[in-house]
Amino acid sequence: MTATAPAERSKPAQRQADIAEYVVSQGSVSATDLAEQFGVSLMTIHRDLDELERQGVVRKHRGGVSAQPSSVFESNVSFRLRATLTEKQALAAHARTLVEPGMAVMLDDSTSTLELAKLLVEGIAPLTVVTNFLETIKLLAGRPGIRLLALGGEYHPTHDSFLGVPCIEAVEALRVDLLFASTSALAHGYAYHQEQEIVLVKRAMMHAAQRSVLLADHTKLGRVALHRLAPLRDFDLVLTDNKASDQALAEMRELGVRHEVVT
Repeated sequence: MTATAPAERSKPAQRQADIAEYVVSQGSVSATDLAEQFGVSLMTIHRDLDELERQGVVRKHRGGVSAQPSSVFESNVSFRLRATLTEKQALAAHARTLVEPGMAVMLDDSTSTLELAKLLVEGIAPLTVVTNFLETIKLLAGRPGIRLLALGGEYHPTHDSFLGVPCIEAVEALRVDLLFASTSALAHGYAYHQEQEIVLVKRAMMHAAQRSVLLADHTKLGRVALHRLAPLRDFDLVLTDNKASDQALAEMRELGVRHEVVT
């Protein structure tokens, strides 16, 4: 009995991990479908979803659950790593042309800039890269020609990054040539994000950079979130993809936001 107890205790945790993976792959799913998919009761599914919501992996809504962002909920990094990947890669390829050897470049904790980091691993040495995103840190650590500065702080598993006062203070002690950043929503001439801690770090990064470039695929345009990050005109350049709506592009033109559409 003693030998089987740990395995028994691990079952809910394993099921919750499997549920999280399934929801992330589907984007949104009903609680009934989850109960059928995993062969458990609706009551059990709701308990599992309550725990996953507490962890910030998903958000519950009437009748179901979603990994997709809302105005107050930033999706988990696992979902963001999968979302609009082709568009993010196109934005990253264009952003790569702005980077020159000898530069100091700061990358925020977005999955858009992670795609850019993948393009920096060779061909632009020497290069200094500053980031608070653990995925980017692991990617660039030990790469020849790259001097890596990892920004510390409190680790947030939902974002797989370091945030908080220590991170902001580390950013404020630096001055870089270029910042590449992304955010979850752009509308009415402003960039928005759901979480205050993320906003504060991104603002500090903007102040630490001589030039700031915002990478925003078309799914982020015309959306707002709880916290206003900064006017889009505070960015030297906004990059979006060719699926951006005519309305969103016209709005940026009217507001004098410098932007480019990447094909």
